[in-house]
Amino acid sequence: MDGYGTAGGGPRFTVDVRWSGRTAVVAVAGELDHDHAEPLRAAISEALERGAERIVVDCGRLAFCDSTGLNILLRGRLEAREAGSSVELAALGPTVARMFDITGAKAVFTVYPELPEDLADGERP
Repeated sequence: MDGYGTAGGGPRFTVDVRWSGRTAVVAVAGELDHDHAEPLRAAISEALERGAERIVVDCGRLAFCDSTGLNILLRGRLEAREAGSSVELAALGPTVARMFDITGAKAVFTVYPELPEDLADGERP
C-alpha cells in the first residue's frame, strides 16, 4: 500500500501509508482534487480491510483539498465507524483548515495540530 500516486509528468498528489501498531498513518501530499482523489480512497479502504483500528491522515504536506477530497474523507470516516475504526486528521495547513472550517467538516473529525509524536515513525507494509 506504499506510495499511491497519480500518473503523468510527476505526481500532483501522493499518498504514503505506514503502520504504527494497528494505526494506519496515511500521509498525503500535494493537491487533493477531483482528478487525484482515488489514491486516498484506495488507501483508506485498504487500511480498513487490513483491520486498522485507527486511521490518521497526516495533512502536513497537503497544499489543497477540494470538495471531492473532503467527500472521500467523510465517506472514509463513515466506513471506518461502521468497521469500529476511526479516521482522524493531523497537521491541517491554513488553506485546508479554512475549507474544513467553512464547511463545518472539522467538527466531525478528531483533528490534531500536528501528527502525534507516537505516530511519527512507523513500519511500511
